[in-house]
Amino acid sequence: MDEHRQQLSPAEKFLERAQQWIAPPGLQFANAEIEQAYRRRVQMLIDAIQLRRPERVPVHIGAAGFYPFVYANVLHRDAMYNYATVGRVMRKFWEDFMPDTMSSAAAYGPGTTFDILDYKLYRWPGHEMPDNQSFQYVEGEYMRDDEYDALIQDPTDFFLHKYLPRIFGALAPWDKLPKFTDILELPVTGGCIVPFGIAALQESYKKLMAAGQVAAEWVQACAAIDSDVQATLGLCRFAGGFSKAPFDIIGDTLRGTRGVILDKFRRPKKLLAAMERLVPIAIEMGVRGATARKVPVVSIPLHKGADGFMSNADFKTFYWPTLKAVLLGLVHEGVVPYLFVEGSYNQRLDLVLDRDIPAGTTVWVFDQSEMKEVKKRFNGWSCFGGNVPASLLETGTPGAVSDYVKQLLDEVAQDGGFILAPGAVLDRARPENLQAMIETGKSYGI
Repeated sequence: MDEHRQQLSPAEKFLERAQQWIAPPGLQFANAEIEQAYRRRVQMLIDAIQLRRPERVPVHIGAAGFYPFVYANVLHRDAMYNYATVGRVMRKFWEDFMPDTMSSAAAYGPGTTFDILDYKLYRWPGHEMPDNQSFQYVEGEYMRDDEYDALIQDPTDFFLHKYLPRIFGALAPWDKLPKFTDILELPVTGGCIVPFGIAALQESYKKLMAAGQVAAEWVQACAAIDSDVQATLGLCRFAGGFSKAPFDIIGDTLRGTRGVILDKFRRPKKLLAAMERLVPIAIEMGVRGATARKVPVVSIPLHKGADGFMSNADFKTFYWPTLKAVLLGLVHEGVVPYLFVEGSYNQRLDLVLDRDIPAGTTVWVFDQSEMKEVKKRFNGWSCFGGNVPASLLETGTPGAVSDYVKQLLDEVAQDGGFILAPGAVLDRARPENLQAMIETGKSYGI
């Protein structure tokens, strides 16, 4: 299949992937009517992505966050530790609101896996956070400022020996792992194997296997939940893969915000070289996920490129070039980058409008950007959406939400290529307001 796909053009690759999205292999729908509804929803998304006018504007929840559990009056902790509860909660949420898309039930846990591995990168409900609180990221310098060369030379080796032992307490002994490239001839082989006799390293592998068993059970259970929602409600997934901008890979989880900002000034060449090294890794990660899940869309949250985080000059130097390379790499493989644009990009719109990226191959969902300005620039180039304020969904009225949606659709959706979605993760909302957004989008967006 891979050899065949490489003979195709990017557009042909997408078409082939899209057929699997429209008709998921192995999925048995409850009846023909639900199957038809599912296919219509996927086709609306494809039409919007390719800048056509779908039969109506697709309605996309995006990141539902812990809101399904708030809505069901169930503790956030249960989202992390009880997949039977997850199935019940997610089923009720999607059935009651019925947007066009769904997100995977696997997005929350498994908390037990994180417990076993002593995961340090996050706090979560039931683990250093109250049972009814959301995730909390624990930012730190998990890569030292003098370790850029190690990352650039061999990212896999760096992750095995440095990064993973720092973010998983159970894997701390991995800093004693051998250099596997030393296994060349028999006299050297013994030395490479000896570290695996260290008790602490053996114990780390036992914990990893136990965590893997829990994770496998969780993923299997959540896959069944997702399939049930698709087969019986006709909702479709909008993201198959996941990736990140190279600057965010370094700034989020390796160096941290403080570290990456200092590096822009103290070691800019190393930072740029590391981001270049991460480009093919980011592309491959996104393509692999999209291929495995048979959904040709790759979600990319943009964290540190927003207005106010850096100057336009720095954005053009440090953020956009490698992000653009990732986008082009994904498009080449026939998958659609779906960029969740956090914060405001009002100062960035002219910078990301890059004609090297073919028209009708990307999706940009905005948080706080001015949508009429987005429309002026993106019309005829890229599908876009979002910007229904989370604050309005939480504190407004159904009438106010409906009026906002109608005005938004009037201003920016008339030519197609638009997806209606909240502008941020949906952790809080009045149910009647969310219903007003969805129902108005469906009725007024025809």
